[in-house]
Amino acid sequence: MKSILLIGAGKFGKHLAKELSLLGHQIMAVDCKEENINDILPFTTNAQIGDSTSEEFLASLGVRNFDLCIVTIGDDFQNSLETTSLLHDLGAKKVLARAVSDVQSKFLLRNGADEILYPEKQLAKWAAIRHTSDHILDYIDLNADYAIFEVQMPDDWVGKTIGQIDIRKKYNVTVIAVKEENHINEIVSPEKVLEANMTMLVLGEYKALQKCFHI
Repeated sequence: MKSILLIGAGKFGKHLAKELSLLGHQIMAVDCKEENINDILPFTTNAQIGDSTSEEFLASLGVRNFDLCIVTIGDDFQNSLETTSLLHDLGAKKVLARAVSDVQSKFLLRNGADEILYPEKQLAKWAAIRHTSDHILDYIDLNADYAIFEVQMPDDWVGKTIGQIDIRKKYNVTVIAVKEENHINEIVSPEKVLEANMTMLVLGEYKALQKCFHI
C-alpha cells in the first residue's frame, strides 16, 4: 500500500483514483473545483479544494510524506507545469505528470517530473492494435521495442503442439503462458497441445509479433 497525492480530479483523475483505490492505496485528492472533489470523494482517503500552483498550499499538504505525487491536470498546461515544478522543489519523492504531447513531456521532465503519463497516446496505441487485428486481445508495452500480447489461437495452430508451431525459431517470439477458461498455465512445454478455446501470452519484438500474427 502506498500513500498517493493526486492533483487534478477531472475525468482521468477520477478513473485513476478509482483504480488506485481498488488496489488498496491511500489517496489524497486535490482540485480547484468543488464539483470535481465531490465526484472523487468515494475513491479517496481525503480530499481538499485548493490551488496547486500555490507553494503555501502545497507545502501545507506535506508532499514529502507521500510515496508518489501524480499530476493529472489536463486542461491547463501552465498549471500542470507550475504544480510539477513546485512538487519537485518541495521535496516530493516521485512525481508522475500527465502530458498530451511530446513538447509537454519535455517541459515537464525538465521541471521536476520523474516520469510521464500519456493516457491519450497510450490508449490510442492500444486501440489501434487491439481493434485492427484479428487475433490480438490485449497487450503490454515493455519498452519501445518489446511487448507481451495475448492472442487468440489461430485456426491453423489448433491441434498442434507448441513445439510443432515453433514460433520461437521462425519469428523469435516466445510463448510464455497459455490461458484456458481464465486459468493461466505458466509452465508451457513443447508438448502442450493447442486448442481452439485457448489464448496465448507471447513475448517478442513488435516487428516479430507483427509478422507472426499479421498485424
